[in-house]
Amino acid sequence: MEGLLTRFRALATCSHQLSGYVSCRFHHCAPGRGKRLVLSQVFQPQNLREDQVLSLEDRSGDLTCKSQRLMLQVGLIHPASSGCYHLLPYTVRAMEKLVRVIDQEMQGIGGQKVNMPSLSPAELWRATSRWDLMGKELLRLRDRHGKEYCLGPTHEEAITALVASQKTLSYKQLPFLLYQVTRKFRDEPRPRFGLLRGREFYMKDMYTFDSSPEAAWQTYSLVCDAYDRLLDRLGLRCVKVQANVGSIGGTMSHEFQLPVDVGEDRFVFCHSCSFSANLETLDLSQKNCPACQGPLTETKGIEVGHTFYLGTKYSSIFNAQFINVHGKPSLAEMGCYGLGVTRILAAAIEVLSTEDCIRWPGLLAPYQVCLIPPKKGSREEVAVELTGHLYDHITEAVPQLRGEILLDDRTHLTIGNRLKDANKFGYPFVIIAGKRALEDPAHFEVWCQNTGQVVFLTTEGVMELLSQVQVV
Repeated sequence: MEGLLTRFRALATCSHQLSGYVSCRFHHCAPGRGKRLVLSQVFQPQNLREDQVLSLEDRSGDLTCKSQRLMLQVGLIHPASSGCYHLLPYTVRAMEKLVRVIDQEMQGIGGQKVNMPSLSPAELWRATSRWDLMGKELLRLRDRHGKEYCLGPTHEEAITALVASQKTLSYKQLPFLLYQVTRKFRDEPRPRFGLLRGREFYMKDMYTFDSSPEAAWQTYSLVCDAYDRLLDRLGLRCVKVQANVGSIGGTMSHEFQLPVDVGEDRFVFCHSCSFSANLETLDLSQKNCPACQGPLTETKGIEVGHTFYLGTKYSSIFNAQFINVHGKPSLAEMGCYGLGVTRILAAAIEVLSTEDCIRWPGLLAPYQVCLIPPKKGSREEVAVELTGHLYDHITEAVPQLRGEILLDDRTHLTIGNRLKDANKFGYPFVIIAGKRALEDPAHFEVWCQNTGQVVFLTTEGVMELLSQVQVV
Protein backbone atom coordinates (compact mmCIF):
# COMPACT_ATOMS: atom_id res chain seq x y z
CA MET A 1 0.00 0.00 0.00
CA GLU A 2 2.87 2.41 0.79
CA GLY A 3 4.30 1.96 -2.69
CA LEU A 4 0.89 2.51 -4.21
CA LEU A 5 0.32 5.67 -2.19
CA THR A 6 3.73 6.99 -3.25
CA ARG A 7 2.60 6.71 -6.86
CA PHE A 8 -0.61 8.56 -5.97
CA ARG A 9 1.31 11.43 -4.43
CA ALA A 10 3.00 11.83 -7.81
CA LEU A 11 -0.35 11.58 -9.54
CA ALA A 12 -1.60 14.42 -7.35
CA THR A 13 0.24 16.85 -9.62
CA CYS A 14 -1.52 15.61 -12.74
CA SER A 15 -4.31 17.62 -14.31
CA HIS A 16 -7.66 15.93 -14.81
CA GLN A 17 -10.96 17.80 -14.86
CA LEU A 18 -14.51 16.55 -14.77
CA SER A 19 -16.82 18.20 -17.28
CA GLY A 20 -20.15 17.83 -19.02
CA TYR A 21 -22.21 16.95 -15.93
CA VAL A 22 -25.75 18.17 -15.34
CA SER A 23 -26.31 19.96 -12.04
CA CYS A 24 -28.07 17.63 -9.62
CA ARG A 25 -29.03 17.24 -5.98
CA PHE A 26 -27.20 14.74 -3.77
CA HIS A 27 -29.84 12.01 -3.88
CA HIS A 28 -30.46 12.29 -7.62
CA CYS A 29 -27.89 11.79 -10.34
CA ALA A 30 -27.56 13.22 -13.80
CA PRO A 31 -29.92 11.67 -16.36
CA GLY A 32 -29.05 8.07 -17.12
CA ARG A 33 -27.15 7.52 -13.86
CA GLY A 34 -28.22 5.43 -10.91
CA LYS A 35 -29.47 6.88 -7.66
CA ARG A 36 -26.78 7.96 -5.24
CA LEU A 37 -26.63 6.44 -1.78
CA VAL A 38 -26.80 9.20 0.83
CA LEU A 39 -26.19 8.95 4.55
CA SER A 40 -29.23 10.97 5.59
CA GLN A 41 -31.52 8.27 4.19
CA VAL A 42 -29.85 5.32 5.94
CA PHE A 43 -31.92 3.85 8.78
CA GLN A 44 -29.33 3.87 11.50
CA PRO A 45 -30.03 4.96 15.08
CA GLN A 46 -26.83 6.78 15.95
CA ASN A 47 -25.44 7.36 19.42
CA LEU A 48 -22.14 8.97 18.53
CA ARG A 49 -21.85 11.14 21.61
CA GLU A 50 -19.59 9.47 24.14
CA ASP A 51 -21.82 10.39 27.10
CA GLN A 52 -24.69 8.34 25.67
CA VAL A 53 -22.93 4.98 26.01
CA LEU A 54 -21.35 3.33 29.01
CA SER A 55 -17.57 3.14 28.93
CA LEU A 56 -15.71 -0.12 29.37
CA GLU A 57 -14.70 0.98 32.84
CA ASP A 58 -18.34 1.21 33.99
CA ARG A 59 -18.74 -2.37 35.17
CA SER A 60 -22.22 -1.69 36.54
CA GLY A 61 -23.58 -1.91 32.99
CA ASP A 62 -23.74 -4.73 30.48
CA LEU A 63 -21.26 -3.35 27.95
CA THR A 64 -18.45 -5.71 28.82
CA CYS A 65 -16.41 -5.72 25.61
CA LYS A 66 -15.22 -3.26 22.99
CA SER A 67 -17.13 -4.73 20.05
CA GLN A 68 -20.45 -4.63 21.89
CA ARG A 69 -19.91 -1.01 22.96
CA LEU A 70 -18.86 0.17 19.50
CA MET A 71 -21.60 -1.69 17.64
CA LEU A 72 -24.24 -0.17 19.91
CA GLN A 73 -22.63 3.25 19.82
CA VAL A 74 -22.65 3.67 16.03
CA GLY A 75 -25.97 1.91 15.52
CA LEU A 76 -24.85 -1.38 13.99
CA ILE A 77 -27.11 -3.34 16.34
CA HIS A 78 -30.00 -2.51 18.64
CA PRO A 79 -31.13 -4.59 21.67
CA ALA A 80 -34.37 -6.52 21.17
CA SER A 81 -34.38 -8.74 24.27
CA SER A 82 -31.83 -10.53 26.42
CA GLY A 83 -29.25 -12.02 24.06
CA CYS A 84 -31.14 -10.93 20.92
CA TYR A 85 -30.35 -7.95 18.71
CA HIS A 86 -31.80 -6.21 15.70
CA LEU A 87 -29.15 -6.26 12.97
CA LEU A 88 -29.30 -2.85 11.31
CA PRO A 89 -28.43 -1.96 7.68
CA TYR A 90 -24.66 -1.57 8.04
CA THR A 91 -24.40 -4.91 9.85
CA VAL A 92 -26.63 -6.69 7.35
CA ARG A 93 -24.46 -5.42 4.49
CA ALA A 94 -21.30 -6.65 6.24
CA MET A 95 -22.91 -10.00 7.02
CA GLU A 96 -24.08 -10.48 3.43
CA LYS A 97 -20.50 -9.89 2.28
CA LEU A 98 -19.22 -12.42 4.80
CA VAL A 99 -21.77 -14.96 3.55
CA ARG A 100 -20.53 -14.37 -0.01
CA VAL A 101 -16.96 -15.09 1.11
CA ILE A 102 -18.20 -18.23 2.88
CA ASP A 103 -20.10 -19.31 -0.24
CA GLN A 104 -16.98 -18.85 -2.36
CA GLU A 105 -14.87 -21.01 -0.07
CA MET A 106 -17.47 -23.70 0.61
CA GLN A 107 -18.53 -24.03 -3.02
CA GLY A 108 -14.88 -23.96 -4.03
CA ILE A 109 -14.44 -27.35 -2.33
CA GLY A 110 -17.68 -28.79 -3.68
CA GLY A 111 -20.18 -27.54 -1.11
CA GLN A 112 -23.86 -27.40 -2.03
CA LYS A 113 -26.09 -24.89 -0.26
CA VAL A 114 -29.35 -26.00 1.35
CA ASN A 115 -31.79 -24.46 3.81
CA MET A 116 -33.39 -26.50 6.59
CA PRO A 117 -36.27 -25.53 8.89
CA SER A 118 -35.42 -23.90 12.21
CA LEU A 119 -38.20 -25.97 13.79
CA SER A 120 -36.90 -29.48 14.41
CA PRO A 121 -39.19 -32.33 15.60
CA ALA A 122 -38.42 -33.71 19.05
CA GLU A 123 -38.44 -37.30 17.79
CA LEU A 124 -35.28 -36.66 15.76
CA TRP A 125 -33.48 -35.40 18.85
CA ARG A 126 -34.81 -38.21 21.03
CA ALA A 127 -33.43 -40.72 18.54
CA THR A 128 -29.91 -39.47 19.26
CA SER A 129 -30.62 -38.87 22.99
CA ARG A 130 -29.73 -35.21 22.56
CA TRP A 131 -33.25 -34.08 23.55
CA ASP A 132 -32.20 -34.81 27.13
CA LEU A 133 -28.44 -34.39 26.71
CA MET A 134 -28.71 -30.77 25.57
CA GLY A 135 -30.55 -29.79 28.75
CA LYS A 136 -31.85 -26.26 29.22
CA GLU A 137 -29.83 -24.79 26.34
CA LEU A 138 -32.30 -26.34 23.88
CA LEU A 139 -35.19 -23.96 23.19
CA ARG A 140 -38.31 -26.17 23.18
CA LEU A 141 -41.94 -25.55 22.27
CA ARG A 142 -45.22 -27.33 21.52
CA ASP A 143 -47.61 -26.63 18.68
CA ARG A 144 -51.39 -26.49 19.09
CA HIS A 145 -51.57 -30.25 18.69
CA GLY A 146 -49.13 -30.89 21.51
CA LYS A 147 -46.31 -31.93 19.18
CA GLU A 148 -42.88 -31.05 20.56
CA TYR A 149 -40.19 -29.18 18.66
CA CYS A 150 -36.96 -27.35 19.32
CA LEU A 151 -35.47 -24.30 17.64
CA GLY A 152 -32.35 -25.83 16.20
CA PRO A 153 -28.96 -24.84 17.58
CA THR A 154 -27.49 -27.25 15.00
CA HIS A 155 -28.85 -29.68 12.39
CA GLU A 156 -27.05 -33.04 12.56
CA GLU A 157 -30.31 -34.93 13.11
CA ALA A 158 -32.24 -33.09 10.40
CA ILE A 159 -29.60 -33.40 7.67
CA THR A 160 -28.90 -37.08 8.40
CA ALA A 161 -32.62 -37.89 8.27
CA LEU A 162 -32.82 -36.00 4.97
CA VAL A 163 -29.96 -37.96 3.40
CA ALA A 164 -31.32 -41.23 4.83
CA SER A 165 -34.61 -40.57 3.04
CA GLN A 166 -32.81 -40.88 -0.31
CA LYS A 167 -32.88 -44.66 -0.62
CA THR A 168 -30.91 -45.16 -3.84
CA LEU A 169 -27.65 -43.30 -3.20
CA SER A 170 -24.53 -44.69 -4.86
CA TYR A 171 -20.91 -44.38 -3.81
CA LYS A 172 -20.40 -42.63 -7.16
CA GLN A 173 -22.49 -39.69 -5.90
CA LEU A 174 -20.38 -39.15 -2.78
CA PRO A 175 -19.04 -37.10 -1.18
CA PHE A 176 -21.89 -34.75 -0.34
CA LEU A 177 -20.88 -31.47 1.28
CA LEU A 178 -24.17 -29.85 2.26
CA TYR A 179 -24.22 -26.52 4.09
CA GLN A 180 -26.52 -23.69 5.09
CA VAL A 181 -26.28 -20.21 6.62
CA THR A 182 -29.25 -19.75 8.94
CA ARG A 183 -30.39 -18.45 12.30
CA LYS A 184 -29.59 -20.69 15.25
CA PHE A 185 -30.97 -20.62 18.77
CA ARG A 186 -29.49 -21.44 22.16
CA ASP A 187 -31.01 -20.65 25.54
CA GLU A 188 -27.84 -19.18 27.01
CA PRO A 189 -27.92 -18.95 30.81
CA ARG A 190 -26.12 -15.59 30.67
CA PRO A 191 -26.02 -13.91 27.26
CA ARG A 192 -23.24 -11.32 27.08
CA PHE A 193 -20.66 -9.64 24.86
CA GLY A 194 -23.25 -8.57 22.30
CA LEU A 195 -23.06 -10.75 19.17
CA LEU A 196 -20.26 -12.85 20.66
CA ARG A 197 -22.61 -14.82 22.91
CA GLY A 198 -26.31 -14.46 22.20
CA ARG A 199 -29.45 -16.54 22.26
CA GLU A 200 -30.10 -16.07 18.54
CA PHE A 201 -27.32 -15.93 16.00
CA TYR A 202 -26.30 -16.78 12.44
CA MET A 203 -24.13 -19.78 11.72
CA LYS A 204 -22.76 -21.58 8.70
CA ASP A 205 -23.11 -25.32 9.31
CA MET A 206 -21.83 -27.91 6.84
CA TYR A 207 -22.46 -31.66 6.96
CA THR A 208 -20.42 -34.08 4.88
CA PHE A 209 -21.14 -37.64 3.78
CA ASP A 210 -18.33 -39.86 2.48
CA SER A 211 -17.99 -43.47 1.33
CA SER A 212 -15.10 -44.46 3.61
CA PRO A 213 -13.19 -43.29 6.68
CA GLU A 214 -10.20 -42.43 4.47
CA ALA A 215 -12.32 -40.27 2.20
CA ALA A 216 -14.00 -38.64 5.21
CA TRP A 217 -10.63 -37.68 6.68
CA GLN A 218 -9.64 -36.15 3.35
CA THR A 219 -12.85 -34.11 3.40
CA TYR A 220 -12.13 -33.07 6.99
CA SER A 221 -8.72 -31.71 5.96
CA LEU A 222 -10.26 -30.06 2.90
CA VAL A 223 -12.79 -28.12 4.99
CA CYS A 224 -10.20 -27.14 7.60
CA ASP A 225 -7.96 -25.77 4.84
CA ALA A 226 -10.92 -23.80 3.46
CA TYR A 227 -11.48 -22.31 6.92
CA ASP A 228 -7.83 -21.27 7.04
CA ARG A 229 -8.13 -19.55 3.66
CA LEU A 230 -11.38 -17.83 4.60
CA LEU A 231 -10.04 -16.42 7.85
CA ASP A 232 -6.81 -15.39 6.15
CA ARG A 233 -8.81 -13.45 3.54
CA LEU A 234 -10.45 -11.57 6.40
CA GLY A 235 -7.10 -10.78 8.00
CA LEU A 236 -7.95 -12.78 11.13
CA ARG A 237 -5.03 -14.77 12.53
CA CYS A 238 -6.73 -17.75 14.08
CA VAL A 239 -5.24 -20.81 15.74
CA LYS A 240 -6.56 -24.30 15.02
CA VAL A 241 -6.64 -26.16 18.35
CA GLN A 242 -7.67 -29.66 19.34
CA ALA A 243 -10.97 -29.62 21.21
CA ASN A 244 -13.60 -31.72 22.95
CA VAL A 245 -16.42 -33.19 20.89
CA GLY A 246 -19.01 -32.15 23.50
CA SER A 247 -22.69 -32.85 22.89
CA ILE A 248 -22.22 -33.15 19.12
CA GLY A 249 -20.02 -36.21 19.48
CA GLY A 250 -17.65 -37.98 17.13
CA THR A 251 -14.01 -38.98 17.49
CA MET A 252 -12.10 -35.80 16.58
CA SER A 253 -12.72 -32.08 16.93
CA HIS A 254 -10.89 -28.81 16.31
CA GLU A 255 -11.70 -25.22 17.17
CA PHE A 256 -10.55 -22.16 15.27
CA GLN A 257 -9.66 -19.69 18.00
CA LEU A 258 -9.08 -15.96 17.54
CA PRO A 259 -6.68 -14.87 20.32
CA VAL A 260 -8.13 -11.93 22.27
CA ASP A 261 -8.25 -11.01 25.96
CA VAL A 262 -12.06 -10.90 26.10
CA GLY A 263 -12.27 -14.52 24.86
CA GLU A 264 -14.06 -17.02 27.05
CA ASP A 265 -12.02 -20.02 25.91
CA ARG A 266 -8.54 -20.80 27.16
CA PHE A 267 -6.07 -22.69 25.04
CA VAL A 268 -2.37 -23.45 24.97
CA PHE A 269 0.13 -23.57 22.14
CA CYS A 270 3.75 -24.51 21.72
CA HIS A 271 6.28 -22.15 20.13
CA SER A 272 8.54 -25.08 19.19
CA CYS A 273 6.02 -27.09 17.18
CA SER A 274 2.50 -26.80 15.80
CA PHE A 275 0.74 -28.25 18.85
CA SER A 276 -2.23 -26.32 20.26
CA ALA A 277 -5.18 -27.44 22.36
CA ASN A 278 -8.14 -26.18 24.34
CA LEU A 279 -7.33 -26.50 28.05
CA GLU A 280 -10.44 -28.70 28.40
CA THR A 281 -8.64 -31.48 26.51
CA LEU A 282 -5.56 -31.53 28.74
CA ASP A 283 -4.69 -32.68 32.21
CA LEU A 284 -4.52 -29.54 34.35
CA SER A 285 -1.15 -30.66 35.70
CA GLN A 286 0.32 -30.87 32.20
CA LYS A 287 2.86 -28.08 31.71
CA ASN A 288 4.84 -29.31 28.70
CA CYS A 289 3.83 -29.97 25.12
CA PRO A 290 2.95 -33.66 24.64
CA ALA A 291 4.41 -33.57 21.12
CA CYS A 292 7.88 -32.11 21.79
CA GLN A 293 8.03 -31.55 25.58
CA GLY A 294 8.53 -27.84 24.99
CA PRO A 295 6.86 -25.25 27.26
CA LEU A 296 3.21 -24.40 26.65
CA THR A 297 1.90 -20.83 26.48
CA GLU A 298 -1.65 -20.18 27.68
CA THR A 299 -3.93 -17.53 26.19
CA LYS A 300 -7.60 -16.64 25.73
CA GLY A 301 -9.57 -16.85 22.52
CA ILE A 302 -12.93 -16.50 20.79
CA GLU A 303 -14.07 -19.65 19.02
CA VAL A 304 -15.14 -18.62 15.50
CA GLY A 305 -15.21 -22.08 13.94
CA HIS A 306 -15.53 -25.72 15.00
CA THR A 307 -15.05 -28.95 13.06
CA PHE A 308 -16.04 -32.52 14.03
CA TYR A 309 -15.28 -35.94 12.62
CA LEU A 310 -18.51 -37.83 13.33
CA GLY A 311 -17.90 -41.21 11.72
CA THR A 312 -21.16 -43.18 11.75
CA LYS A 313 -22.55 -41.72 15.00
CA TYR A 314 -25.59 -40.23 13.25
CA SER A 315 -25.74 -42.26 10.05
CA SER A 316 -26.10 -45.48 12.08
CA ILE A 317 -29.07 -44.07 14.01
CA PHE A 318 -30.95 -42.80 10.97
CA ASN A 319 -29.68 -45.51 8.61
CA ALA A 320 -28.10 -43.07 6.16
CA GLN A 321 -26.75 -45.58 3.65
CA PHE A 322 -25.33 -45.75 0.15
CA ILE A 323 -24.61 -48.65 -2.20
CA ASN A 324 -20.86 -49.33 -2.17
CA VAL A 325 -18.59 -50.48 -4.99
CA HIS A 326 -19.52 -54.10 -4.23
CA GLY A 327 -23.23 -53.42 -4.57
CA LYS A 328 -23.81 -53.68 -0.80
CA PRO A 329 -25.35 -51.06 1.53
CA SER A 330 -22.87 -49.16 3.71
CA LEU A 331 -23.23 -46.42 6.27
CA ALA A 332 -22.02 -42.97 5.28
CA GLU A 333 -19.04 -41.51 7.15
CA MET A 334 -19.90 -38.03 8.36
CA GLY A 335 -18.36 -34.77 9.49
CA CYS A 336 -19.86 -31.46 10.59
CA TYR A 337 -18.34 -28.01 10.42
CA GLY A 338 -19.54 -24.74 11.95
CA LEU A 339 -18.64 -21.07 11.47
CA GLY A 340 -20.18 -18.40 13.68
CA VAL A 341 -21.23 -15.76 11.12
CA THR A 342 -22.40 -13.02 13.48
CA ARG A 343 -19.65 -14.01 15.91
CA ILE A 344 -16.97 -13.54 13.23
CA LEU A 345 -18.29 -10.02 12.57
CA ALA A 346 -18.15 -9.09 16.25
CA ALA A 347 -14.82 -10.82 16.82
CA ALA A 348 -13.25 -9.01 13.87
CA ILE A 349 -14.43 -5.67 15.28
CA GLU A 350 -13.07 -6.71 18.69
CA VAL A 351 -9.54 -7.37 17.44
CA LEU A 352 -9.22 -4.82 14.61
CA SER A 353 -10.85 -1.72 16.09
CA THR A 354 -9.43 1.02 18.27
CA GLU A 355 -11.15 1.92 21.52
CA ASP A 356 -13.17 4.61 19.77
CA CYS A 357 -13.42 3.64 16.11
CA ILE A 358 -14.59 0.55 14.26
CA ARG A 359 -12.24 -1.11 11.82
CA TRP A 360 -13.48 -3.84 9.47
CA PRO A 361 -11.80 -6.59 7.50
CA GLY A 362 -11.42 -4.91 4.11
CA LEU A 363 -13.78 -7.30 2.34
CA LEU A 364 -16.54 -6.84 4.91
CA ALA A 365 -16.76 -3.06 5.27
CA PRO A 366 -20.44 -2.12 4.74
CA TYR A 367 -19.36 0.66 2.36
CA GLN A 368 -15.89 1.00 0.91
CA VAL A 369 -15.98 4.76 0.32
CA CYS A 370 -17.53 7.74 2.11
CA LEU A 371 -17.59 11.08 0.27
CA ILE A 372 -17.76 14.26 2.36
CA PRO A 373 -18.72 17.49 0.52
CA PRO A 374 -18.16 20.97 2.00
CA LYS A 375 -20.43 22.50 4.61
CA LYS A 376 -23.37 24.50 3.35
CA GLY A 377 -22.57 28.21 3.45
CA SER A 378 -18.81 27.70 3.60
CA ARG A 379 -16.34 29.27 1.16
CA GLU A 380 -15.83 25.81 -0.34
CA GLU A 381 -19.54 25.26 -0.99
CA VAL A 382 -19.00 25.58 -4.74
CA ALA A 383 -17.24 22.18 -4.54
CA VAL A 384 -20.49 20.48 -3.46
CA GLU A 385 -21.43 19.81 -7.07
CA LEU A 386 -17.92 18.53 -7.79
CA THR A 387 -18.36 15.94 -5.02
CA GLY A 388 -21.50 14.63 -6.69
CA HIS A 389 -19.65 14.48 -10.00
CA LEU A 390 -16.86 12.51 -8.32
CA TYR A 391 -19.43 10.02 -7.00
CA ASP A 392 -20.77 9.46 -10.51
CA HIS A 393 -17.31 9.22 -12.02
CA ILE A 394 -16.20 6.57 -9.52
CA THR A 395 -19.24 4.40 -10.23
CA GLU A 396 -18.50 4.58 -13.95
CA ALA A 397 -14.71 4.23 -13.86
CA VAL A 398 -14.59 1.65 -11.03
CA PRO A 399 -17.65 -0.54 -11.63
CA GLN A 400 -16.91 -2.93 -8.75
CA LEU A 401 -17.62 -0.04 -6.38
CA ARG A 402 -21.19 0.53 -7.55
CA GLY A 403 -23.29 0.33 -4.42
CA GLU A 404 -20.15 0.69 -2.27
CA ILE A 405 -20.05 4.50 -2.07
CA LEU A 406 -21.95 6.54 0.51
CA LEU A 407 -22.35 10.31 0.21
CA ASP A 408 -22.52 12.13 3.57
CA ASP A 409 -25.06 14.76 2.57
CA ARG A 410 -25.43 16.25 6.06
CA THR A 411 -23.99 19.54 4.86
CA HIS A 412 -25.35 21.41 7.88
CA LEU A 413 -22.45 19.79 9.78
CA THR A 414 -18.82 20.77 9.45
CA ILE A 415 -16.40 18.59 7.53
CA GLY A 416 -14.61 17.90 10.83
CA ASN A 417 -17.72 16.53 12.54
CA ARG A 418 -18.57 14.33 9.59
CA LEU A 419 -14.98 13.09 9.37
CA LYS A 420 -15.16 12.13 13.05
CA ASP A 421 -18.33 10.15 12.37
CA ALA A 422 -16.77 8.49 9.30
CA ASN A 423 -13.79 7.50 11.40
CA LYS A 424 -16.09 5.84 13.94
CA PHE A 425 -17.94 3.91 11.23
CA GLY A 426 -14.69 2.66 9.74
CA TYR A 427 -15.14 3.25 6.02
CA PRO A 428 -11.84 2.09 4.45
CA PHE A 429 -11.65 5.27 2.33
CA VAL A 430 -12.97 8.72 3.22
CA ILE A 431 -12.73 11.35 0.48
CA ILE A 432 -13.18 15.02 1.40
CA ALA A 433 -13.85 17.97 -0.88
CA GLY A 434 -12.12 20.67 1.14
CA LYS A 435 -10.17 23.82 0.29
CA ARG A 436 -7.96 22.09 -2.26
CA ALA A 437 -11.01 20.96 -4.23
CA LEU A 438 -11.11 24.57 -5.49
CA GLU A 439 -7.66 24.27 -7.09
CA ASP A 440 -7.09 23.67 -10.78
CA PRO A 441 -6.95 20.72 -11.02
CA ALA A 442 -9.10 19.84 -8.02
CA HIS A 443 -7.42 17.83 -5.27
CA PHE A 444 -9.37 15.67 -2.85
CA GLU A 445 -8.25 14.78 0.67
CA VAL A 446 -8.22 10.97 0.90
CA TRP A 447 -8.10 9.22 4.27
CA CYS A 448 -7.02 5.57 4.10
CA GLN A 449 -8.53 4.47 7.39
CA ASN A 450 -6.88 1.04 7.67
CA THR A 451 -3.37 2.45 7.21
CA GLY A 452 -3.87 5.84 8.87
CA GLN A 453 -2.44 7.66 5.84
CA VAL A 454 -3.81 10.86 4.31
CA VAL A 455 -3.03 11.92 0.74
CA PHE A 456 -4.25 14.64 -1.64
CA LEU A 457 -5.18 13.25 -5.04
CA THR A 458 -6.59 14.52 -8.28
CA THR A 459 -9.62 12.78 -9.71
CA GLU A 460 -7.25 10.62 -11.75
CA GLY A 461 -5.37 9.62 -8.60
CA VAL A 462 -8.60 8.80 -6.78
CA MET A 463 -9.67 6.53 -9.64
CA GLU A 464 -6.37 4.66 -9.67
CA LEU A 465 -6.39 4.21 -5.89
CA LEU A 466 -9.93 2.92 -5.78
CA SER A 467 -9.42 0.61 -8.76
CA GLN A 468 -7.23 -1.52 -6.47
CA VAL A 469 -10.03 -2.10 -3.93
CA GLN A 470 -11.22 -5.69 -3.69
CA VAL A 471 -14.89 -6.39 -3.05
CA VAL A 472 -17.10 -9.48 -2.87
